[in-house]
Amino acid sequence: MPSPTHADHTAAQPPDIGAVDALISQARQLRTRVDAVLRDGDTAGDPQLRWQRALCDLAVHQLDDLGTHLGQLRDGLDPADLPPDSLLLLDVPLQPTGPDAAAVGALGRAGSAQWDLLTDGAQWSDELYRIFGRSPADGPLTLDELPSWLFAEDQAVLTEMVTGCLVDGRPIDGEFRIVRADGSVRTVHMVGEPVLGADGGTESMWAVLRDVSDLRRSQRTLRETRESLQRQRQIAQTERRMAVELQEAVLPPWRGAQRFPLDGGPTTMDLAAHYLPSATSALIGGDWYDAMQLPDGASLLTVGDLTGHGVTATSGMAMLLGALRGMAVAGLQPGPLMGCLNELLDTSPQPALGSALCCRYDPATRELHWSQAGHPAPLLFRNGTGRSLDPPDGVLLGATSGAQYAQAREQLVPGDLLVLHTDGLAPRRSVVDMPDTEGGGHRLLAMAPLFAAAGTAQDCVRLVAEEFGTPDREDDACVLIARIL
Repeated sequence: MPSPTHADHTAAQPPDIGAVDALISQARQLRTRVDAVLRDGDTAGDPQLRWQRALCDLAVHQLDDLGTHLGQLRDGLDPADLPPDSLLLLDVPLQPTGPDAAAVGALGRAGSAQWDLLTDGAQWSDELYRIFGRSPADGPLTLDELPSWLFAEDQAVLTEMVTGCLVDGRPIDGEFRIVRADGSVRTVHMVGEPVLGADGGTESMWAVLRDVSDLRRSQRTLRETRESLQRQRQIAQTERRMAVELQEAVLPPWRGAQRFPLDGGPTTMDLAAHYLPSATSALIGGDWYDAMQLPDGASLLTVGDLTGHGVTATSGMAMLLGALRGMAVAGLQPGPLMGCLNELLDTSPQPALGSALCCRYDPATRELHWSQAGHPAPLLFRNGTGRSLDPPDGVLLGATSGAQYAQAREQLVPGDLLVLHTDGLAPRRSVVDMPDTEGGGHRLLAMAPLFAAAGTAQDCVRLVAEEFGTPDREDDACVLIARIL
């Protein structure tokens, strides 16, 4: 803003009114679109959405400022209405017409003032009185009176700006907070310059003051929500790291292939397992797999899935898997073992649901005894074809107190291939939208010819990882494959 009598001022060219009108129309349209984004949905529970809403809110305030100032530029003031030697006041509000009138507010209101050093007088525009909440009948504030309206810590800022302008001829550009007569606080941005006399000395100071309270409030909200979002991300990263470390500590230490027994006797089982993390979730789930030899020579095979993600799910999984291992070593059969796991989860201080599959294989008789709790049944592949074993009765772990779990028996022969898996292998969209023949279990059964051609359990696991390791898998998954020898 040029001062009206600045010594170095050159005549300003009038704006192209048509171009300004076009800019005003574009600003109104953009403002309306951004405002529509603000009205969409409830953002109270999501820090990411709160940050986005704050960003839109800030954009609205800035567009309001733009519309107001363009309107002032377009309309100007009628010189006939100005007293001699008066300032070009910047308090003419934008007067939009038509249905978009409500879209442009006065959040960026600007007023102007001039303080005369020779007479100690002051001239204020009407808008500046409104910014200060002051009546024109009370008259303008002098430079000596103005600091008393500011916060104590902001008075030095104003003094430095005014002194620099009047003594050193520096332009003014700064902000301070005022407390109005009604107790409300407003943030005011002030820009101005000294007005020089014919002898080059400073005769007066002019300034444009803009109420930027809503703009600064939006910026503060944006900053706070951005910081909140960053904290949420840090918490999520920490939780993920803890969940990964806990999962790695609990799942079997062996990776890839494993063979039973390990005490120098004949090998009875070729094992391999793999954990497939979710392709879309940043949190670790409660899936597990395990295989271990028991004191009586039998082998334990188990997979399961506890609901939820993060540390809560992995800690619950650790509790269940530890209890399962202990009860299996103690000699409990799969059916009673599942009943004990159900009671453990049902009485846990952190209620949750879980599905599980527990198998006990006796290499001496090649009998498989197994039980399930709301979990996909084992898949048995023999002579190039596969089938799902008929599941015994069993509800989800933690679903009800005192649940009883039936136990099934299957006779195995050398060359049989057992595939145990959790239900996150196939994308949920596939399970819901596709026929049953295209779910995870049926896709595994369709791989029977590939399994028959594979040499080891590890080769079979590699085939499963290639088939199901797709970007659209929405949940964690585990697969455990045992080849009977």
